[in-house]
Amino acid sequence: MANEVTIPLLPCRSIDEITEFYGKLGFTTTYRQTRPNPYVSVQREDLQLHFAGIEGFDPEQSYGSCVVIVPDTGAIHQAFAEAMRAAFGKVLVSGIPRMTSPRRRKNTGKRSGFSVVDPGGNWIRFFPATEDKDVPDESSYPTGRLTKALENAVVLGDSKGDAHQAARILDSTLTRERESAHCVELVEALVYRAELALRLDDAPRARALLTEVGGVPLGDG
Repeated sequence: MANEVTIPLLPCRSIDEITEFYGKLGFTTTYRQTRPNPYVSVQREDLQLHFAGIEGFDPEQSYGSCVVIVPDTGAIHQAFAEAMRAAFGKVLVSGIPRMTSPRRRKNTGKRSGFSVVDPGGNWIRFFPATEDKDVPDESSYPTGRLTKALENAVVLGDSKGDAHQAARILDSTLTRERESAHCVELVEALVYRAELALRLDDAPRARALLTEVGGVPLGDG
């Protein structure tokens, strides 16, 4: 057979929370019921998501997840970011709901993906349909210990949602490699560590890290 369509059915605490959140991201509600069981479906262009309300459900303990393949992850991330700024005054980067930044991950074939964590604690993971364009030539790219630590931290932070462990990995390696790392490695590690600090609600640490980024000397490392 061909032309199959898969529509994820995900758990949530409240279909009202889900409807409001996805509405702010440009989704329309295509179906809603409260009895006999709470259920809602939302749609944005060809993307459909369905949700079942579960009494007593804890979004922090959710294992709900799905992968969405899109033509351009950058375009849809930008659209969501603009919608969040309009609705919330900022891009949500910590707590539930939130959104991660597009970033290549070693556990996805180095494709650039990002995730939206919705009010139900579900991870909606966006990846491109084709290989990333304009990927730098990795044969000349720095591949020191800090780069490897960053790759591991991104898997933990962006794939598994474990910002604490991701931060610990980067902090440990930055302590050892800060002075010897290539400037590109160092900047990328510091920027991601600042993002993790925001997820962990540590704005002063994020500001300090970004200040450090501005002081990294550019050169051959």
